[in-house]
Amino acid sequence: MKNTIFTGAGVAIVTPMNNDGSVNYDVLADILEEQIANHTDAIITCGTTGESATLTDEEHREVIRFTVKHVNHRIPVIAGTGSNDTAYAVELSKEAENMGADGLLSVTPYYNKTSQRGLIAHFTAVADAVNIPVILYDVPSRTGVTTAIDTFKTLGRHRNICAVKAASGNISTIASLIAACGDDLDVYSGNDDQIVPIMSLGGKGVISVLSNVAPRETHDICQCCLDGNYAEGARLQLKYLDLCHALFNDVNPIPVKEAMNLMGRNVGECRLPLIRSEQAKIDQLAEALKNAGLI
Repeated sequence: MKNTIFTGAGVAIVTPMNNDGSVNYDVLADILEEQIANHTDAIITCGTTGESATLTDEEHREVIRFTVKHVNHRIPVIAGTGSNDTAYAVELSKEAENMGADGLLSVTPYYNKTSQRGLIAHFTAVADAVNIPVILYDVPSRTGVTTAIDTFKTLGRHRNICAVKAASGNISTIASLIAACGDDLDVYSGNDDQIVPIMSLGGKGVISVLSNVAPRETHDICQCCLDGNYAEGARLQLKYLDLCHALFNDVNPIPVKEAMNLMGRNVGECRLPLIRSEQAKIDQLAEALKNAGLI
């Protein structure tokens, strides 16, 4: 059995921006502290929700460096270092390890895509280059690539590939993944509305957008499942279901940044090509936040 990086709720944290579009490290420090104070179990930085696609190379490195230093081993920090360029993913992964990241999140190569054999070669190259755990990120809606169960089985035999962020949305496929890979790969839900179903099948937790606005609540959903109290976990899951859906009423991370701004967190706007939501979607978010008691 491989070591588990974390159990419970890991936050796919936003990257706050100043009005001029630069990274706001003061606000980033504040939200990191808020997450830790509210029992978030891990920080995932520079993922999709962290706008990694529009961070410059130096910004990407500095956000990882800042997050690792600020968190200072209080909870695990997992750095998003994925790319559709294997050589770049290897380089960034090695740098994140040197900065002190506890693990890596490596997304399936996108746009140029690849075969299943190519996926094995890509992720193996990343995992061979480091000595910290790698979480594979399977999100076909973003990448246009679906990882086969047999591919996961092969990758799960690598000493450093320890988990999957499963964001296909297909519970049947995720059940098959857990059944096939067993202790070789931990599975985290990549969708906030599927935390309890996936954990009931043996998942270890969630890599969460919801945690940005409801860190304690997301942690509590996971903790109920870890404690075997799935009925209470389901009750909480359903309580926040409308909010989970509202946080995806536009392209992620547009809605979660809108929600955090409504809550007074001042995380700024997303970088182009992502633009502010239409007012009707902001109103939906505000209503969901009010109903959840968050504003």
